[in-house]
Amino acid sequence: MKLHEYEAKEIFKENNIPIPKNKLVSGKVESIDYPVVIKAQVLVGGRGKAGGILFADNVDDANEKIESLIGNTVKGELVEKVLLEEQIKIVKEYYVGVVVNRNEKNNVVIFSTEGGVDIEEVASKTPEKIIKLSLNPEKEFLPYLARGMLKKAGIPSAEIPKVADVLCKVYKAFKNMDGILAEINPLVFTEDGKIIAADAVLNVDDDAYFRHNYEKFEEFNKQEKSEFAYVELDGDIAVIGNGAGLTLASMDIVKEFGGNPACFLDVGGGSNRETVKKALLKATSRKNVKGAFINILGGITRCDEVSMGIVDVLKENPNLKFAVRMMGTNEEEGRRILSENGISFESSMEGAAKALTELINS
Repeated sequence: MKLHEYEAKEIFKENNIPIPKNKLVSGKVESIDYPVVIKAQVLVGGRGKAGGILFADNVDDANEKIESLIGNTVKGELVEKVLLEEQIKIVKEYYVGVVVNRNEKNNVVIFSTEGGVDIEEVASKTPEKIIKLSLNPEKEFLPYLARGMLKKAGIPSAEIPKVADVLCKVYKAFKNMDGILAEINPLVFTEDGKIIAADAVLNVDDDAYFRHNYEKFEEFNKQEKSEFAYVELDGDIAVIGNGAGLTLASMDIVKEFGGNPACFLDVGGGSNRETVKKALLKATSRKNVKGAFINILGGITRCDEVSMGIVDVLKENPNLKFAVRMMGTNEEEGRRILSENGISFESSMEGAAKALTELINS
């Protein structure tokens, strides 16, 4: 789960990482205490280049620019809030990051003297300017390790204690929040020698929700609470099964017969009529979806319940094309319900996929 910048900065502030003075707003302000940077709170990179970061020196200018952002989109993301931050006089920019390396099963601390630039661009053009340290997740990231990285990066000795302190605190915040990615880009030195996290990124592990109060984060509350697993794709045939493996195999079969899956939707085990109906409506809600391939292997899932859910959806959308393959618990009753409602079914995955792709492409 991605946190918004203002949320990540609150976490960093709790870990004693210096951040700019700021204020989160969703509309006009009555006053500003200093020249501000107006930052759209959207979960995309490259906001600045896309017009999502603006500057203002007075309240009228600030309100005009706040209004120009809120309710509009930045790189396809709707702007609902903006963060007003004090403008900082920057003299130097660095990059600090921590990421999980799933292949090596460790955490990687990253530092670069090229702050304010996409780290991927630095890695491509000047990889020697990126210093990495792999760390066993069970081990601590101690100050001497941070200082060693910074010496290797060649930053001035006078800056090392301050930057090392921030590095250690970012790692601590990352660990405490079950992070997947933490970044400060840029970490800046100001004219008066202060060090400040001018930007903040923090992505956390959804599966660690039971250890944290994720309810306070925007995206957690926006997540759809669903009885099924759903992944949206670019094709025109919704693929629905009960079980991840069966659904993936169904996608392969659809592709084999010239179809393009519009989604992966696993209704899971024990799905009833209402769950199947919700799943089908979800899977076929987009305009580009022309049909649905439904593949059910009934165990604790009853085929008659699945059939009634299909019939309910067909009554709401009679032009939708279906291909159904179902076997298992109450299979005969399920097929009878489909037949009585004019819905054909097949006895094999291949037969169902072939029938539907031919119907859609005819």
